[in-house]
Amino acid sequence: MAGESLEYKRVLLKLSGEAFAGPGSGFGIEAGVVSSLAKQIAEVQASGVEIAVVVGGGNIFRGTQASAMGMERARADYMGMLATVINALALQDALGQMGADCRVLSAIWMQEVAEPFIRGRALRHLEKGRVVIFAGGTGNPYFSTDTAASVRALEVGAQALLKGTQVDGVYDSDPHVNADAKRFDHLEYIEVLQKGLKVMDSTAISLCMDNDLPIIVFDLSLDGNIRRVVLGESVGTKVSR
Repeated sequence: MAGESLEYKRVLLKLSGEAFAGPGSGFGIEAGVVSSLAKQIAEVQASGVEIAVVVGGGNIFRGTQASAMGMERARADYMGMLATVINALALQDALGQMGADCRVLSAIWMQEVAEPFIRGRALRHLEKGRVVIFAGGTGNPYFSTDTAASVRALEVGAQALLKGTQVDGVYDSDPHVNADAKRFDHLEYIEVLQKGLKVMDSTAISLCMDNDLPIIVFDLSLDGNIRRVVLGESVGTKVSR
């Protein structure tokens, strides 16, 4: 990427917990998949892009599902936050093996395994060229990791929020079920909310809309896509004004 013009110099990448399990599984951590994710992130970091990551925990524990089965919602959400820390440490390890400098910052303080989330500290890490992985969601129950991604992206001044998924953008229906599903190249925030499209939850979309933070939804499984996004290539679906 040396010599190429970057469209975005600081970004936040949102990874779902399922991204750590690989296609078709949805549960657990697949070492090869995590290594592939780390390779893409390290490549972008090496180009000079300041990159932060928010990880989900649905491959280990999903608070909303546990709540639906009768568990007290706040307690279930805290368990889900702890699951994100496991994924963050797995990604940190994979990045470290590739020689990428990386820090995990957790919204739930656990000093033995991660640094506490402090905005100024996160900014310093990014300015020094380190990958910053945000774990523990927002640290509050009732908020998804999508919302955490929007909040953290705004806090660190990211120029775009990258949402890695298992499909190549946003569709009007599930492309895995409907062969005639239509893919959007661009959407406005309000369209996503009005049409109920499965991009991110409504709180996350509203935060991005209120602060003019573009969201780019793209296929994470295609090697090199993160690089293509930061270079400004037309990849996936862009949600903006």
